[in-house]
Amino acid sequence: MEDIGNYVNLLMQKIVAYLPNIIGAILAVIIGLWLIKFITKRVRKIMEKRNVDAAIRGFTINILNVGLKILLFIIVITKLGVETTSFAAILAAAGLAVGLALQGSLSNFAGGVLIILLKPFKIGDWIEAQGVSGSVDEISLFYTHIITFNNQRAVIPNGELSNNKVINYSSEDRRKDAITVGISYDSNIKTARNVLMDIMEKDERIDKDPAPQVFVAELADSSVNLSVRFWAKQDVFWGAHFDFMENSKTELEAAGISLPFPQRDVNLFQMKNTEEENKA
Repeated sequence: MEDIGNYVNLLMQKIVAYLPNIIGAILAVIIGLWLIKFITKRVRKIMEKRNVDAAIRGFTINILNVGLKILLFIIVITKLGVETTSFAAILAAAGLAVGLALQGSLSNFAGGVLIILLKPFKIGDWIEAQGVSGSVDEISLFYTHIITFNNQRAVIPNGELSNNKVINYSSEDRRKDAITVGISYDSNIKTARNVLMDIMEKDERIDKDPAPQVFVAELADSSVNLSVRFWAKQDVFWGAHFDFMENSKTELEAAGISLPFPQRDVNLFQMKNTEEENKA
């Protein structure tokens, strides 16, 4: 019993001696988390006032937040009495093991850095990549978030975006449309061209410089295909596109121009029975 009492006393002495370190570590965590939150908010406000790009802003805040938390973790470990040198060796070994295990994540991180530096797209741009089309909503450390046309969130690794083809539909102020309109072989090409040109001349959203064009693109199996080309600003492009599609059908039909559809003529021939031919 005396030995047990000695062990209990020794344990209590160690706890009392170590208690200041534990309290210091707890206070470091509380104060450190508050400071990290305060610093990140201040940095965000400063960047917003200076109109820093939203992608750069978010990326910088993420890196700052992670870096400060790693620093806080080191401070807390030191407060608990762990030697910095031994901890650094452990951290280096763990970092190597984690780096080998997370090669893909490191590639995504490097891809995120390249996207931020080279700016192939920014938040709000409409892009097409990896079989997904949509508006860029967020560029994080490892992934880019895209909101599709159907309001679905697609998450694409930054490594794949930085190493593969990306089409940015929002990078230019204007876009060129190319619409194919098929008319029947019996229709008058000049009349059809005048009708289509008139539709584009009346639409104020369609740019007049460079001038819209209509020309014969193909003599297809069932139709003469006219190619319609015009330029429009990004914010009105799709409205002009869809309205032209509707108006072209209405106006062409009103002008007596028929719009063909694929069809095939089938000729039937009456054949004599093979046995009757042999008897003959």
